[in-house]
Amino acid sequence: MSNPSGDRLPLSRILLYSLPFSGYLAMSMPVGMWFAKFSTDQLLIAPGIIGAIIFLARAWDAVSDPMAGYLSDRTNTRLGRRRSWLVASAIPVGLTYVMLWTPPESLGTTGVIVWIAAAMLLWETTSTAFYVPYLSLGLELTTDYHDRTRLFGWRQALVAAGFGASLGALSFMQNEAEYPDAEFQVAVVTSVALTLLILICVLGVPEPKHHQGRGSDRLWNAFADVLRNPHARILLVVLGIDSFGMGAISGLGAYMAEDVVGRGDMLIPMMSVWMVPQFVCVPIWVRLSRRIGKKRLWFAGMVCSITGFLGILFVGEGDWLVTLVQVLLIGVGTSISLVIGPSVQADVVDYDELQTGERKEGAYVAVWNFVRKAGAAFSMGLGLFVIGLTGYDPLADRQSDLVVSSIRVMAGVVPALAFTVGALFFAQFGLDEAEHRRLRAEIAARD
Repeated sequence: MSNPSGDRLPLSRILLYSLPFSGYLAMSMPVGMWFAKFSTDQLLIAPGIIGAIIFLARAWDAVSDPMAGYLSDRTNTRLGRRRSWLVASAIPVGLTYVMLWTPPESLGTTGVIVWIAAAMLLWETTSTAFYVPYLSLGLELTTDYHDRTRLFGWRQALVAAGFGASLGALSFMQNEAEYPDAEFQVAVVTSVALTLLILICVLGVPEPKHHQGRGSDRLWNAFADVLRNPHARILLVVLGIDSFGMGAISGLGAYMAEDVVGRGDMLIPMMSVWMVPQFVCVPIWVRLSRRIGKKRLWFAGMVCSITGFLGILFVGEGDWLVTLVQVLLIGVGTSISLVIGPSVQADVVDYDELQTGERKEGAYVAVWNFVRKAGAAFSMGLGLFVIGLTGYDPLADRQSDLVVSSIRVMAGVVPALAFTVGALFFAQFGLDEAEHRRLRAEIAARD
């Protein structure tokens, strides 16, 4: 059962729920930060082609995300709505991840492109089958306004383990000369780890039984309700723009390190600095959200990210310290977003329950998740297309000034503009603590 009375979730349950998130981060971060560079420089796939593959795979989420969300809302098994999906996806998500990093050497150029395209589509599909129900489960574990922030704050703090694993994986993968089978070994180890963490979560985290059978009866109505929810519509824009900005820097981070700063070994330090606030500052964000509110804190995080992205425009060769400072600012903004964002999303789902009497976390997560991945994929694809258009040469020791400038603009100016638009939209968000307390009281009275 969840805690409708407002009791705090047991810390043990929070930790068990958070474990798969760390495992999934260890797998997905190398995809976001290194896969494009791996594909262009080691598999010799043109930047425009790999950008198109990434975009098309994420576009497939327009179908897979909504179906996973709707069907998980409607699933009714002894394990529950969400945990049955977690068990079913545990092994397939690992197998497709291994496929993504290990195209057979016997394939020609066209064969490698086809293999990577198929692997990316399968990876996105199996990831959706795990990630959408997993996130949906988190949104329904508690109805308390502030305990939700505590839940997602702890979840974010625990990503330290997954982040450390992803750093080790990236370092291993980058040393291709010494470890030619690094991608395969990393993929197998992280896949097995995620499978075990998912099973531990399923055994230790019960679902709220009173949500069973309360999904929407019709697919179209489920997603129409999301679009009719005024608070959800604002978040759709904010999350899409936020992901567009983050997709640009994550997709071009390796290019920034090697081709702008001139230090290919800077990628892991950049990631470390970006990640530090995401577990060091979490207790601060949990307390601040109580004092100043979720909306003000999230807005401040957006401003911090905008400042960091704009500073990237002025980074040049050898400016590794300036780069780390800008990345740190972006990391602070990201940290706030990852703690406050899902807490606000859970509040928005409560508004839908008041309006419809249904519990459709899966439908909401599916729409938000699709917008996030589509925004990130579009910006990554656009960034790779632009640097390819301006003459990026993977075999060159030094890129042209035009290519370097295009990397700066796509990794800095474009995300800054995106976050600015997102902040303007978020200023209209009106579901605060008082409004949430009122709607929860109405739901309780009706039930």
